[in-house]
Amino acid sequence: MKHVSVIQHTQSEWLGQIEDHLEGRGIRFGYSRPFTTGGSIPEPTVVGDGLILLGGGPWSARPDNERTLPTLDAEIRLARACLMLGKPVIGFGLGSQILALAAEGGIAQAPLALTVGEAVRVGEGALGGLLPARFPNVVYMRDRPRPPDYASILAVDGDGHPALFQIGPNAFGFSGHPGVRRAMIEDLVMEFEEAPADAAAGLDQLTALGTAIDDALVPIMAGLVRATGWMAD
Repeated sequence: MKHVSVIQHTQSEWLGQIEDHLEGRGIRFGYSRPFTTGGSIPEPTVVGDGLILLGGGPWSARPDNERTLPTLDAEIRLARACLMLGKPVIGFGLGSQILALAAEGGIAQAPLALTVGEAVRVGEGALGGLLPARFPNVVYMRDRPRPPDYASILAVDGDGHPALFQIGPNAFGFSGHPGVRRAMIEDLVMEFEEAPADAAAGLDQLTALGTAIDDALVPIMAGLVRATGWMAD
């Protein structure tokens, strides 16, 4: 049975509906919460079969930002070690920034914002041909990742920025959270003193998506599980 390590950066953001997809395939997972008392970053040797880096609300992966993630350096080292060992790494939001830095990419400055838009696939072979041509892209993030030049851009957002990029055979960075829930965003707004100015409008747009997120997540998870080797065909 496969086991995936998940690093959580806030109380509010978790895997969401992705948990059901992992459990349904017999893939175990465990959360690390370094922001809690006694919490820590796992060592590469205990990551197991892969690493998922969640988003971080208002936290940033820019070292010169006043809201720089306290565990940024340690997480970059961990993600880089996983890449070197060939272990799958998946980053959502802030996690995609950490993945970009671990792969020698960078960070583009942008204000904290909640955007509810659509990502458009670049090329039909993305995620083994399973990535939908268009899928919801819900982003709650400060700044954005700049993948390295050698990365493959699998999907772009409405502004042409990477919505999904791939590093090597089994590492993926999503600007949004493909398994997001409205309650997750509501809790993020309440958890921190800083919130996007357009949060209420974004929540309304998120509700209006209906089942679109769940529908798109089915092929996305099938593609990720195949690419990461977390479950044999």
